[in-house]
Amino acid sequence: MKAIDRALNSGIATPFYLYDVRLLEDTLSEIRRSIGDRPVKVHYAVKANGTTGILRIISREGFGADCVSGGEIEAAVHAGFRPADIFFAGVGKTDSEIELGLRQGIGCFNVESLEELRIIASIAESCGIKAPVALRINPNIDAHTHHYITTGLEENKFGISADDMEEGVRICMDNAWLKLRGLHFHIGSQITTMEPFMILCERINGYQERLDSIGVKLEFVNVGGGLGIDYDNPEENTIPPFQAYFDALMSHIRLREGQTLHCELGRSVVAQCGSLISRVVLVKKGKEKNFAVLDAGMNDLLRPALYGAHHKIVNLSSPDAPMEKYDVVGPVCESSDCFGIDEMLPRLRRGDYVAILSAGAYGQSMASTYNMRPLPRSFFL
Repeated sequence: MKAIDRALNSGIATPFYLYDVRLLEDTLSEIRRSIGDRPVKVHYAVKANGTTGILRIISREGFGADCVSGGEIEAAVHAGFRPADIFFAGVGKTDSEIELGLRQGIGCFNVESLEELRIIASIAESCGIKAPVALRINPNIDAHTHHYITTGLEENKFGISADDMEEGVRICMDNAWLKLRGLHFHIGSQITTMEPFMILCERINGYQERLDSIGVKLEFVNVGGGLGIDYDNPEENTIPPFQAYFDALMSHIRLREGQTLHCELGRSVVAQCGSLISRVVLVKKGKEKNFAVLDAGMNDLLRPALYGAHHKIVNLSSPDAPMEKYDVVGPVCESSDCFGIDEMLPRLRRGDYVAILSAGAYGQSMASTYNMRPLPRSFFL
C-alpha cells in the first residue's frame, strides 16, 4: 500500500495505469524457471501491452517479441528486442510492413493465407532479401473462450486450412525467396484449462507426421499463446500456472531432433502487474440502485464494454467501510461504459480512489481518445 500511496501522492491525474515492476519481474522469472533447460522459446505478445517501460523490462530478460503490426516491430526494436527474435503475425500485413520486417531482419513471418505467402515472396524478391516464414495452420479446435477471442476454428479470418498445409509447403519449396522455418498455431485467448493445449499438441503431432512423409523438416513448432489468468481472485493468484502449461505442452508434443517449441505469451505475462487507478466523481442514488461514477471510462479500459469482461474493483480510500452495492460506471456517453453491475464494495464517496485490477493486458494498449478524452498515463512502482 505504501507504493500505491506514493503513486496517489505523486500528483499524476487520474485515471492512470499503475504497474508493479517487481511482480512483472517475478512473473518473468517464473516463466524461465518453469521452462528450465527444455527447448522452449517465449515471444512476448506486444499487442497485450506495448508500453515502452514494459517492453524494456521484458526485452532485458531475453524474451522474443510477437508483433502484429509494423508499429509493434518498431517499438520492439526500439525497446531492445533482437530483430532475429521478432516474429510478425497478422492477417493483413501491408506491403510496407512486410518490407519493414524484411529490412529489419526479423526472425519470421507467421503467414496466415496462401495469398499472403505469395505476396511475401514477391516483396522479398523485389527487396533482394529471403523471407523466413512459418505457416499458421488452423487446427479446428474450439478453446471455449469468448467468440471474439477464439481464433483456431477452421472457418475464420485467421490462418490456413489444414487441408492446404502441403500446398503452402510446396509454394515455399518452389520459391527461392522463401525459407520455411516452422508451423504456427493459435487457438484463442484466456484459456484456463490445459486440455485445449494438449489437444493442440496431438493435432500438431499428426501434421508433423504428414510433413515427415514428404521429407520436410522444420526448425520449430509455434503453439501461439492463450494462457489465461485469474480475473476473479487476482490478489491470490498473481502468477499464472506456467509450470502446468509448459509441462502439458512438452508431455504431449513430439518434437523432432533439434526442434524447438515456441510460445507467444501476452496476457499471462503482464495482466496482473497492471491496475487502472480512478477516482469517484460522484455517487448517484437511483430508486433501486447506487451508481458509482468514475473518472475512468471505456476509452481507458475497453474490455468490459467490448467483451463483457469483468475486473475486480477495489476501494483504495476506505477499504474497511461498510459494504454496499453499486453499478460502477464511467463518464463516456455510452450505456456500455460500465465496469461492474451490482458490485459489493466498501462504501464509496466522492473523491475516493478505486483500483480496477488485472488491467495490465489489453488495457492501456486498447485505450483511445473517444469523447476527446486524453489517453491514460503510466506510473511504474
